[in-house]
Amino acid sequence: MTTTAPAAPSGVRAVFRGHRLNEAGLIIAIALLYVILGVTAAGFLSPSNQLGMLRDAATIGIAAWGVTLVIISGEIDISIGPAVAFSSVLVALGSAQWRLGIGGAILLTLVLGAGWGALAGWLRARFGVPSFIATLGLWSVLGGLGLYLTDALPVVLPESGLMDVLGGSILGIPTAAIVMVILLLVFVYIAKYTPYGRAVYAIGGNAAAAELSGINLSRVRVALFATTGLLAAITGVLLAARLGAGSGSAAAGLEFDVIAAVVIGGTALAGGRGSLLGTFLGVVFITVIGNGLVLLGVDSFLQDVIRGVIIVGAVLINVWAGRRGAATRTS
Repeated sequence: MTTTAPAAPSGVRAVFRGHRLNEAGLIIAIALLYVILGVTAAGFLSPSNQLGMLRDAATIGIAAWGVTLVIISGEIDISIGPAVAFSSVLVALGSAQWRLGIGGAILLTLVLGAGWGALAGWLRARFGVPSFIATLGLWSVLGGLGLYLTDALPVVLPESGLMDVLGGSILGIPTAAIVMVILLLVFVYIAKYTPYGRAVYAIGGNAAAAELSGINLSRVRVALFATTGLLAAITGVLLAARLGAGSGSAAAGLEFDVIAAVVIGGTALAGGRGSLLGTFLGVVFITVIGNGLVLLGVDSFLQDVIRGVIIVGAVLINVWAGRRGAATRTS
């Protein structure tokens, strides 16, 4: 006698199908971009350009892993760009002027990054400040501090073998890309297999119900924003190592690329739905488009226009998919 496993609820199947369709669509879109740009953009397929894209992807991707969980929880973090720039300034000032050494400067940067992220999470958890406002405040404060402490000039890093490795390659692969992939695997595990990851999805789906089930909303929110602050600090250290200097004007607009990658990857802005694999594909998609526009010689202002159209289009597709999934669950 044979037995049949019970079917999954229709809502779960709909969400699963939605993720798979979104990811399959992104893979097809990326493949088409590679074909088109390989034919039209000189040097696009060259090894040096592909390695450069890996470095660019890491600048977006490392922060995007944390922002994915933040958005899944129903929150937002728009402070990433200035946080990365200020982190690059901190590591440069700490090592070049404050005599902390490279190791001490990196440690200070990572601790402060987690600290200002935790502060934003605490404001959200303790006083109910909307995360958009809390991180908008961070965006302004960190951006201003980065420019003030440097007089808007780059701060050159001292000679360091560690920073050469962080800004260079290991076995021909950019170190930043290796860090990005390692952190991706860590966050996939956290999101899928830990109580913390399940709590993030539960809070995004229904925060009130999650709290009634025993989830500590305040603790999770503080941890979420501390994580994005830490990841922004890591990105800032890697960016400073790559540029050989810290700059308060670096990473301008990075927060938009990060959020765009997360949304294009299928994470619902309303919370409760999303995947890190989707975000990874979104990072690749954004990176390929940005690189292709540069190689094709598109005016920098028009590049912003094109990116804006992509973000709006992704949000519209995301909203449509979310409504279709909700209709399927209630049918």
